Amino acid sequence: KLPLTVEEILNFGESNRELFIKSSTYSIIPITVTETGLTISWIFSSDPKSISFSVVYQESEDTPLDQCKVLIPMTRCNSHKETIRGQVKVRNPGIYTLIFDNTFSRFISKRVFYHLAVERPVIYDGSDFP
Repeated sequence: KLPLTVEEILNFGESNRELFIKSSTYSIIPITVTETGLTISWIFSSDPKSISFSVVYQESEDTPLDQCKVLIPMTRCNSHKETIRGQVKVRNPGIYTLIFDNTFSRFISKRVFYHLAVERPVIYDGSDFP
């Protein structure tokens, strides 16, 4: 799957997307970011049962995986019981990859319902000062 861009995420609107993750596999959502200072946020739930989640940063597509920076370590989420929310601040341009991991599940495939958002920082320019 091609990496998403910030513009594509901004065009998501309020709709949720769905991933189908077979048992013993994982699914990734790479997001290519060219500007710093943004906040990438996510909300997701899974059905049935839990899913593992992680966020990894890669400087470029050529960066070897062992040199990628783990921003959020792989964590098992009870996202079938509660909605998981999180965010990461973009400090460097590159590829921020969300990983939904179902490799621990030998028989049960999962559906993940997710929503992504990107916020640009509000920069006060003093223009409303009298």
